[in-house]
Amino acid sequence: MVGSGGAGKSTFARELSDVANLPVFHLDEYYWRPGWVESARDEWRIVQRELAAAERWILEGNYRNTYDIRFDRADTVIVLAPPRRVCIFRALLRVVKNWHKSTQAPGCPEHLDFGFLHWLWRFPYDGRPYLDEALAQYQGRFDVVELTTKRAVRRYLDSFS
Repeated sequence: MVGSGGAGKSTFARELSDVANLPVFHLDEYYWRPGWVESARDEWRIVQRELAAAERWILEGNYRNTYDIRFDRADTVIVLAPPRRVCIFRALLRVVKNWHKSTQAPGCPEHLDFGFLHWLWRFPYDGRPYLDEALAQYQGRFDVVELTTKRAVRRYLDSFS
């Protein structure tokens, strides 16, 4: 599951895990070290290979430099793509609700990060083209489901009932 920050990936992944009876791995929890320290690139690829080696899973998160690991093993890629203004609003709401709580990863307290806000704003121009290119490289190897509204998300989840 991929998409911009604030798209609702974590919430959707938890709900999908419940209705589809699949284990979910939130990649932020594995990537970030306490104090918002990034994992080493080689170590990060090993971690994702181990997670993707499971028979069934939901891997939630972007990390475009490792799309290949997930896309090699995926049967479905879900792209959450609400409008940019929605993503930014949700990200700011998350900051307000979880200020200084470690909700993304252990030892990584929620804070207002202007670099992250810039990334959110630029995602359609800087991040989405990489995603689209990766999806095109794997065309036909898995289903792609793109959800752009709350209603579409709800319909998708309800389809498992």
